[in-house]
Amino acid sequence: MFARDIGIDLGTANVLIHVKGKGIVLNEPAVVAIDRNSSRVLAVGEEARKMVGRTPGNIVAIRPLRDGVIADFDVTEAMLKYFINQLSVKGFFSKPRILICCPTNITSVEQKAIKEAAEKSGGKKVYLEEEPKVAAIGAGMDIFMPSGNIVVDIGGGTTDIAVLSMGDIVTSSSIKMAGDKFDSEILNYIKREYKLLIGERTAEDIKINIGTVFPGSRSEEMDIRGRDMVTGLPRTITVRSAEIEAALRESVTVIVHAAKGVLERTPPELSADIIDRGVILTGGGALLHGIDQLLAEELKVPVLIAENPMDCVAVGTGIMLENIDKIPDRKLG
Repeated sequence: MFARDIGIDLGTANVLIHVKGKGIVLNEPAVVAIDRNSSRVLAVGEEARKMVGRTPGNIVAIRPLRDGVIADFDVTEAMLKYFINQLSVKGFFSKPRILICCPTNITSVEQKAIKEAAEKSGGKKVYLEEEPKVAAIGAGMDIFMPSGNIVVDIGGGTTDIAVLSMGDIVTSSSIKMAGDKFDSEILNYIKREYKLLIGERTAEDIKINIGTVFPGSRSEEMDIRGRDMVTGLPRTITVRSAEIEAALRESVTVIVHAAKGVLERTPPELSADIIDRGVILTGGGALLHGIDQLLAEELKVPVLIAENPMDCVAVGTGIMLENIDKIPDRKLG
């Protein structure tokens, strides 16, 4: 049996793996639970995510990627090894080739860390590609034509905005403002306004269930439980969509400004194409209620959400794996 080529969307929040010929075979949270005393990995993925905020002192749930780059090399390597071993993609005599995605503006040191982690976890040859480019391909955009396409990929740790033409990035921006930051803004808002402490998972649930970033587009409410900062006892409160819109306003404005900045640096011919084709939103952040309306209003161009925004990068790696021999072997640095 020969090894199968695999594509990895190494995200801050989730890791998706695409195996050539099989499609997306793994979609797990990028969380690893470790025993502090023995440094042993206890759980990876969904199992480890359930432990976040609920573990005894000796067990710590780590998210090894922060802002789209590796924060803890050894844990990232252990996580990738675990996922790749689960897939049984290695052959008897061969190792798989790995295509892995990274944000546009990471340093050569960070690129090298990602490449090394993939090699150590069982890859024969590792290719690096920029995330917005792969997301655009996965969203079904034909980026190899001499016309302008713009993609806004809102992930867990970074938002990547890129204008693409002739198969490459013309102008781009990568900012550390994305899903995780939205969660912490909600968490801080509840703490500030209600003197109530909630966990990351509760903040994420609020964002998904009642959150919006376009004023007046959603009016729902949700009961949440947490710990009262004054009495130290559990307490339940009700939060509304309008409050979440206010809590996220500042963060989302940063993304809007970054998108405007990329458009301002775009050659005029490509700008004309973008007015026709519009902006494509990918990544988990594309599912944030009202983000498409807000961007359309601010950028004055049509904004469309990709079909399965969370899967775009992984699907894109699959398409690129079909043509892996045509990818130039990028020299790092």
